[in-house]
Amino acid sequence: MRKKLVLIISALLAHYAVSGEPNVAHSSSEWQIWAYSTAAPSFIGTRATIVSPSNAVLREGDNGWTCMAGNSRPMPSSGWEDAHGGMPVCADVQSLKWMQAYMSGSTPELEHDGFMWMLHGDVGEDNTTPMVMNKKDAKDPSQWIESGPHLMLMPKDPGAIANHTTDFTSGAPYVMFPGSKYAHLMIPLRDYYKYHE
Repeated sequence: MRKKLVLIISALLAHYAVSGEPNVAHSSSEWQIWAYSTAAPSFIGTRATIVSPSNAVLREGDNGWTCMAGNSRPMPSSGWEDAHGGMPVCADVQSLKWMQAYMSGSTPELEHDGFMWMLHGDVGEDNTTPMVMNKKDAKDPSQWIESGPHLMLMPKDPGAIANHTTDFTSGAPYVMFPGSKYAHLMIPLRDYYKYHE
């Protein structure tokens, strides 16, 4: 199983490459479209709908995927310092439902498992506790992970992933927010640990 997963992830890595960043203001639609759409492999991001932090549609898509900033902190007036700071996500329909439930504190109601890409990584999460925004607020600071590129599986039934490890240091897929209604599987990709202390 592990060998098969490595082969699948290797094939996916061969397809993703962050294209050239435009030399424009980071608050501009052009930069946001670049940053958010490159959170997924190009075969997804180039056809996805792109949404701004104010929920304005910056570009209509045609493939059922939506890309946006995943950082729930307000975007600075000058824009995110870099794509990593915006925590861009590209979500399919089911994982977008998961994300909306997470942000509203409600229970995700999915028709089937969903997938969410974050090829720019994130600025940090408490692996054990949802909605912790700063390392100093983590119950256990050793559970704080600032991640690089990854793919997430948002399960219809969080119990289906309960037997996976919660150890984010092993390099294997692991459960974030274990035992909660927001439990999901984190699948590390190349350079996953480049931000981790």
